[in-house]
Amino acid sequence: MKSSLLFNFSVDKENKTINIQREFNANLELVWKAWTEPELLNQWWAPKPYHIETKTLDLEIGGMWLYAMVSPNNEKTWCKADYKGIEINKLLSWLDAFCDENGNENTIKPRSLWTNIFTEKNDITLVDVTLKHDKLEDIEKLIEMGFKEGFGMALLNLDQLLLTKNKKL
Repeated sequence: MKSSLLFNFSVDKENKTINIQREFNANLELVWKAWTEPELLNQWWAPKPYHIETKTLDLEIGGMWLYAMVSPNNEKTWCKADYKGIEINKLLSWLDAFCDENGNENTIKPRSLWTNIFTEKNDITLVDVTLKHDKLEDIEKLIEMGFKEGFGMALLNLDQLLLTKNKKL
């Protein structure tokens, strides 16, 4: 079991992208499931003390993941991911948006095109995440909203979930 796992977070202002590279102490199939199955996503995607509740998840190109980020006061912020590319255990891409509970997009807040590439070496899975934006201001807004800290916390939740799942195998 590797003790020092890679975690890189960088912003490329010229290309209007955020890149996160993160290793996990788990095999590729388990990490893929954690990113694609609602019962697992619900356990890690939100930074604590928040949690998410998936309303629907249709994992196919053109499909949508619709979920609410739920605060400790039970206030819900709705989000969606419109799937653009899927290669099982290799690539997962979506265009995200804040929205209402029916998936109608909030056009005021920025959208990100996520491209997640999954690779495995010696039971360590690397997820290479790139978020592409239309405008640099969108990245600045996302960072201002606490994306780096919040997503980092969610990835720690994923570490814990994978550790629990690995012990059951």
